[in-house]
Amino acid sequence: MEKYKVGVIGATGMVGQRFITLMENHPWFQLTVAAASPRSAGKRYEDAVAGRWAMDTPIPEEARSLVLLSAQDDVEKITSQVDFVFSAVDMKKDEIKALEEEYAKHECPVVSNNSAHRWTPDVPMVIPEVNPDHIEVIKDQRKRLGTKRGFIAVKSNCSIQSYVPALSPLRRFGVEKVLVCTYQAISGAGKTFATWPEMVDNLIPYIGGEEEKSEQEPLKVWGRVENGAIVNAEGTSITAQCLRVPVSNGHTAAAFVTFKNKPTMEQMKQAWKDFRGRAQELDLPTAPKQFLHYFEEPDRPQARLDRDLEGGMAVSIGRLRPDTQYDYKFVSLSHNTLRGAAGGGVELAELLCAEGYIDHQ
Repeated sequence: MEKYKVGVIGATGMVGQRFITLMENHPWFQLTVAAASPRSAGKRYEDAVAGRWAMDTPIPEEARSLVLLSAQDDVEKITSQVDFVFSAVDMKKDEIKALEEEYAKHECPVVSNNSAHRWTPDVPMVIPEVNPDHIEVIKDQRKRLGTKRGFIAVKSNCSIQSYVPALSPLRRFGVEKVLVCTYQAISGAGKTFATWPEMVDNLIPYIGGEEEKSEQEPLKVWGRVENGAIVNAEGTSITAQCLRVPVSNGHTAAAFVTFKNKPTMEQMKQAWKDFRGRAQELDLPTAPKQFLHYFEEPDRPQARLDRDLEGGMAVSIGRLRPDTQYDYKFVSLSHNTLRGAAGGGVELAELLCAEGYIDHQ
């Protein structure tokens, strides 16, 4: 098949770097353009990230000699060369919002890792296994933007990917109340232990804005498309506490759940085992074969052992047991820069291509 030409805007940051690595040998996508801030524009990619390459693997050959464009100043040049862009820019929220709309209005689909458009009513916020049907709202968004090809689709916050996939197949039992505590890796802040030595032997019980996102974003993901907008799900209340922990990669969640129709533990485990989404039906290149993995061992899942399961795109669950105040509690884990960030963005782009929302220019 003819590969889709891809641009990464915000290519030098941690999530941008992850997008760059995921383009290497991708069967559908060809990295064509990399863009960053105006101060990096004109530099070769490998020179721009020298001393701050944060990935475990080396810079892909195809990216090394790419000359960076300016994500803000070269919109026309970028959009003329690509079929769509991944957005991982690091700017103020209102600036990101305006920039992503500018790309869309240049008839370029935008698959964003940023939070700026997560609450725009006609922008789908998609976990491909959970709410792929939300992409149908794109036709309404295009009407608003006055575009034929251009649109914006976003992935959700990285921390909710650790527990929302585990709760989603249980919604048939009526998920009423959820208490969740997330233990979030430092890469979620775009840091490593080398750049954030204060996190060694430390825990910070605050991540700005994270608790509000953790409580609200699942309701949009579980919502429905109605009159050209996504309406939040009703009947479920979520309260969250989010902590930064000294882990390089992998967000862990401790979840407590009360149901309207309480299932047995066996029913819950079976629901996790049987769960397949649209991404698995379409056999998308980045999609895990088994999305949800349950571990019977009492000390699993562990970040170091389990975050890379199925290329970092699976979700690991364990420690399911009855609770004294809620019906049940369990622990779940996802890789925050793969499933939670760039990998989730790549899988979303694959879904949009497979369903005909992104075509070749």
